[in-house]
Amino acid sequence: MFLEEIFCMSTSGVTVLLCVFSLLLLALRGQRRTRGTLPPGPRPWPLVGNLLQMGEQVHLSLTNLRVQYGDVLQVKMGSLVVVVLSGYSTVKEALVRQGEAFAGRPDFFSFSAIANGESMTFSEKYGETWVLHKKICRNALKTFSQAEARDSSASCLLEERICAEALEMVEALKEQGDEAGDEGIDPSILLVTSVANVVCALCFGKRYDYNDTEFLSIVNINTEVLRIFAGGNLADFFPIFRYLPSPSLRKMFQFINRMNEFMERNIKEHLDTFDRNCIRDITDALIAMCEDRDEDEEKATLSNSQIVRSVIEIFGAGFDTIITGLQWSILYLIKFPDIQAKIIQEIDNQVGTNRLPQFNDKPNMPYTEAFIYEVFRHSSYVPFTIPHCTTENITFNGYFIPKDTCVFINQYQVNHDMEIWGDPESFRPERFLTQSGNVNKTLTEKVMIFGMGIRRCLGDNFARLEIFVFLTTLLQRLNIENIPGQELDLSSTFALTMKPKHFRIKIAPRN
Repeated sequence: MFLEEIFCMSTSGVTVLLCVFSLLLLALRGQRRTRGTLPPGPRPWPLVGNLLQMGEQVHLSLTNLRVQYGDVLQVKMGSLVVVVLSGYSTVKEALVRQGEAFAGRPDFFSFSAIANGESMTFSEKYGETWVLHKKICRNALKTFSQAEARDSSASCLLEERICAEALEMVEALKEQGDEAGDEGIDPSILLVTSVANVVCALCFGKRYDYNDTEFLSIVNINTEVLRIFAGGNLADFFPIFRYLPSPSLRKMFQFINRMNEFMERNIKEHLDTFDRNCIRDITDALIAMCEDRDEDEEKATLSNSQIVRSVIEIFGAGFDTIITGLQWSILYLIKFPDIQAKIIQEIDNQVGTNRLPQFNDKPNMPYTEAFIYEVFRHSSYVPFTIPHCTTENITFNGYFIPKDTCVFINQYQVNHDMEIWGDPESFRPERFLTQSGNVNKTLTEKVMIFGMGIRRCLGDNFARLEIFVFLTTLLQRLNIENIPGQELDLSSTFALTMKPKHFRIKIAPRN
């Protein structure tokens, strides 16, 4: 009797447990049916996730995984779940047609180092404040681009500053080339200082001598910040590292503080001498946008500290992307001298030698423009956009992606998609030209380097114009050649912006 009672009690308990378990399964199945299936991807390892499977060339690994798992796949970087989007149509659907759902930024610890965690580009949450901030910055850039030049040969102050610095760079290259002879020179050093001077001129209305101590210090600081940032930080993928000492992160904070001091000093000078009727640079244009912010709260815009942060972001954005683009362009020019010859011929035909290349020459030089697009595409030196994150729960391409999920946009894959380009590994500027010799706009819009949609880089048009003027001014005045015996390597190491491997060039004046 006793055993029978125990048996009955055990059977009842098991029955209850089975019922509860069945209800839980039904609830979970119902929830999955409601939410949809999570994106597919490789099985993660404990603790490290899929990090070890990525290797050193993350962009290549994720591009290869796309073949197996499709345009929407999921990996785990440490404890961080990441959805990776590939394929031009998929990326466009996400960033343009459903842009607000993918307009967030992940809560990366390294992003908190930039602008005290209030960076419009890296960490500011998507919403009304961010939209207003971006609108002000866009209008400021537009205002400055329309500012009248002091030199009557330039169409605007922006063009005047860029053309003047491009000529300074060419003269410096020529001087160094004469001294170096057949040993050649490393063009990267002059490119960095020249582009930095352009950015200083655009942001603060002043240029520095290439040997100026303060100028070189700021250039070096900015380069170091970008180098440390590009190396990634374990704290972004393993939260425990946020509580451990990080020499690289501490160094980055120190560099950023020094950069802020330089910026704040220049902006204070602008606030003290501001004249709405004389817009000298982008800082003035930003102040003009915000001049009435204290008088009309409904039109409140940016505080002085936000103006500082905006200028810092414009400075950084206009620095690394353009320098890297020019480095790759020069490498391709010496790798393919026949392509260089065609660009020189186009310069001679459209510009001549009696004046400098200008903005309005660009539409008349389709081969040069095609070359720049092919540099962007083939090198894909910005392999991923700055990471996005979802702002809401979303079902995308049949997969459920929860709110606040980190999203990588694989620009490298789009730029090397066989279905779009046919022979993506070939460097062929002609692919962007129609039969009539014009630039194929349908194809150029598929080249991804500055992002797409709501979070697209604000200064992408400035960057294209600056690269065009620097390259055409360089080739109008100089021939650049490979030095004897130098093997040119077009591969690169993965980073936020992928630099070409070290190379030297030989300079020869034209005419």
